[in-house]
Parts: sequence; structure tokens; C-alpha cells
Amino acid sequence: MSTTFDHPPDPDSCYRALLARDARFDGVFFTGVKTTGIYCRPVCAVRPPRRSSCEFFSSAAAAEAAGFRPCLRCRPELAPYALQQNLAHAVWQRIAAGALNEGGGDDGGALERLAAEVGLSSRQVRRVLLRHFGVTPVELAQTQRLLFAKKLLQETLLPMPDVAFAAGFRSVRRFNALFVSRYRMAPGALRRAGGEGIDDGALTLRLAYRPPYAWDQMLRYLQRRAIPGVEAVREQGGELHYLRSVRLQGGQGWLRVSHLPQRGQLQLQTAASLAPWLMPLAARIRSQFDLDANPTAIEAHLAGDSLLAARMAAAPGLRVPGAFDLFELAVRAVLGQQISVAGATTLSGRLAQRFGRPAATPFQEVGLHFPLAEELAAAPLEAIAGCGLPLARARTLAALAHFAAAGGLAFAPGTGLADAVARLKTVPGIGEWTAQYIALRGLRFPDAFPAGDLGLQKAASGIEGGRLEEAQLLARAAAWAPWRGYAALLLWHGLQ
Repeated sequence: MSTTFDHPPDPDSCYRALLARDARFDGVFFTGVKTTGIYCRPVCAVRPPRRSSCEFFSSAAAAEAAGFRPCLRCRPELAPYALQQNLAHAVWQRIAAGALNEGGGDDGGALERLAAEVGLSSRQVRRVLLRHFGVTPVELAQTQRLLFAKKLLQETLLPMPDVAFAAGFRSVRRFNALFVSRYRMAPGALRRAGGEGIDDGALTLRLAYRPPYAWDQMLRYLQRRAIPGVEAVREQGGELHYLRSVRLQGGQGWLRVSHLPQRGQLQLQTAASLAPWLMPLAARIRSQFDLDANPTAIEAHLAGDSLLAARMAAAPGLRVPGAFDLFELAVRAVLGQQISVAGATTLSGRLAQRFGRPAATPFQEVGLHFPLAEELAAAPLEAIAGCGLPLARARTLAALAHFAAAGGLAFAPGTGLADAVARLKTVPGIGEWTAQYIALRGLRFPDAFPAGDLGLQKAASGIEGGRLEEAQLLARAAAWAPWRGYAALLLWHGLQ
């Protein structure tokens, strides 16, 4: 049975997965139960319904469009997304991050803007979503807003107007009316007493993933590459936590990410000042921590290579660490050209100290915002080089900043890996290795593979002191597609 669907999934296969409560299919399909009018995740703990009572959908929006309400027990809003590299899913993820929320998302303007970003007409966007998910863009946006509002109601103590606006509604009246119409209850009836709410100025949300999750390996990787003053990994009570400052669409604050392994979730705590931006913020954390990966499917594909199989056994559920901010990651990649990880980390800290802005956070380790592309583009070349960079590397950073400030890093949904790499390589000083690394961690292409990396060439040889040539590595990695990026992380992890 495939773990991804472009069309409604095969009902018999779905029912078998439902009976097994198979976490691999969490978010891949949803089950509508005709006798109750409720739809659930395949991992729902309630007694499985009869096969004749089930109807299966490839998205929560399709289930709601058919008249089903979300289960209050398994909470479909927690389900990880079905990770696919196609235009329909790329548009869906933008809508889930709030792309149609401006102006309430119900006017044509937001859809026209999204269509322009995609490179299609609004009519074509409607066709794409109808063909893949069976719903229109507005229906999809309404479902995502309602599910996110439901999440806020159950996990925070935000006042009702703040819930409505954070979920992308332009008015509380509109929010109440749609909630009652779709879920047949008032929003206040859903609110749990004693929710996690606001604690010392913090909001707390939970984000689910498909287990297993190699949390310690993820945090150790990020720790070695954390930009001093901007982000940090803290060990507290034997647990690792990720901390950073946040500048997002005009909002400023901070966040902390922790692991809840018993629940199969990450816990996101963030400054209350970021409440209006919770939807895009949660989407960024999902991407950064690779929460929509299906580790069982990925590892089954890579297990045919004995070298990778041994590494997977040592770190089940290994993810590809992403980036909270694409420009920040691109700068970090340029700084890492031909020097050690520790050296690049030192340089990134100097850059943040010289060109960043102060950030108010409760963390001693975090007190800076990383410079925006526009801020670095305005900096004199000599000042950039003054951070300890060769003049050629400083020129590359300046060119990258101008490229990003002009919209060069705003890739349209559906852009392919080859096109993305080619576009990145138009920046003077960015070659194949840097472009592939940015594509892997920043643009989230699971098949990106920086074959020119010396560490990968050594690790893939399997011989102490040996090394494959780049062409040899690419030849071996061909069998790892379309998950070559995960193979790269396994090899890097093995070196460490």
C-alpha cells in the first residue's frame, strides 16, 4: 500500500490501516464514520467502526466538505501532513500556513495573490485543488482556519477574539458563525478547563509527528550549527530544548521547542506577542523539524543499502533538520564553504552581532535577531569582510543579500529541485554544493544531495580513510532517490 495519495485512497487498504492504527498513515487519509457524522485519524483510539460505516478522504478539508465533523478525541488538526513534492500539496501547505488569511481569506484578492506566486491563474489553482483534494481553495482555507482555531481553543487560554484573529478570521462574528455551522457547537463549548494556556507570557501548542523521532540527533545537529545569540540548544533536566529569537511578518518574540515522546508530539512555547502569527509560526516549526516525514516509508526504501541500514538501526526516525528562516540558512551555508562547522558557527555569530538587532527573550543564550536580507544588503562590503571573511566570501554574502532582498529566495510552489538549484547558482560564489545544501535544509527537497561534500564522500566509502569521487558517490546514491537527502543525514550522523 502506498503511503501517499493524489486521489482518494483505496478504501480496503485504508480500512486495514485503520484496524492496525498504523501511524505511517496518520495524515495520509481520514475516516468519515457515517453513523456518527465524525471523521478521525487512522490512529484514533476509539473502537473501530464497521467497514460499511466508513468513508475515506485524502484530506481533512474533503471530509468536512462531505459534512463530517472532526473527532474531539484524536483531533485531526494534530495530524502531520501527507508529504508530497507536487504543486497541489505545495499550494495546500501555503494555505495551511495562512496564505489566504489576509482579509479573512474569503475575498478574491488573497487568492489572486497566491495564484500569482504559483504562476497560475486563480481558476487554475481552483482546478488543481479540486482535482487532488476535491475542495476549492476557499473551502480548504476555511477548514485549516477552523482546525487551527480548534487547536487554540483546546490548547491555550487565549481570549476568543484572539483565537479568531490568530486563526485567520477577520471577525469574531464570522468565526462563530462558521464554527457553529460546521461543527454544530459554539466555540466556547469546546474550550477545555485548565488548558495549557499562557504561562509567564508564553503560549503553548503541540505539534504531532509520525514516530519514531530521533530527537537527540536532531538537536545535536542543530546545536553544532546554532548561530550564537540567535538560537541555542539547552540541556535541562536531561532533556534537550531548542531556543531562538523570532522576527515574523512584523511580529517579534521568541520560541522554545521541546519533545513529548510519549505523545508523539513536539511542544512549542512562544511569546504571547506572537499570537497573531501563530499559524505561520507553527508551519515554520513543522518544516524546520521535519514533522511531516514518514520515517517508516523512508527507512524501508533506504534499508537495501547495508551501510545506511546500520546507521538507521542506530538512530531510528532520523529527520533532515530544516531552517526557521531560508535567508538565515543560506547565509550559514555560504559561511560554511571550505571551512569547519565550528568555524562557520563562529563567523555566523560575528555577523549576527555586527548586523543583527537586539531581541528581548527570557533566555540568557539568545538576545539577537539575525539580520534581514535588506539589512545585510545595505551593509558596506568592508564591514561584512570585517567579520573575518575573505573578500570573495564577503562579496558572495552581499550578492546573496541583494538576491534575497529582490525576491530571489521566494520560490513558487511546484518549483523542481533542478530549477531551484540552477536559480541559486546564479548568485556569484554559490556553486553546486551550497545550492544543494540550501535546497535540502532550506527548501525541503528530500532528494537534494550535496555530492561534493567531503564528509559524504568519506562516509559513503565505508572504508577507514577511504573516499569516493563525486561521480562515484552520485552513482551509488542513485538507488537512494527520492530520499537522498535522508541518506546524506544518515552518513553525516555516522561521521559524528
